[in-house]
Amino acid sequence: MINKAFSFCCTCLLLLVSLFANAQENQNQNTETGPVNEFFRSNGKIYVIVGVLLIIFIGIVIFLIALDRKISRLEQRDNLHSK
Repeated sequence: MINKAFSFCCTCLLLLVSLFANAQENQNQNTETGPVNEFFRSNGKIYVIVGVLLIIFIGIVIFLIALDRKISRLEQRDNLHSK
């Protein structure tokens, strides 16, 4: 169980690293010049948005891991009682 969670977290970490690397490549190409994007980038708020999304994502992952552990314990307890 822990191995699955560890591999999932490593996969997500590698995905985020690749996204940040891709963002660094496209930094010189200013393809998105909408007023909302310019506002967030000029005030540095884009990092706040990324941080909040990351916190929400990590919270969901932690919740799912905890839920999976609880379900596994209930299944084990049910298997012991049914035998």
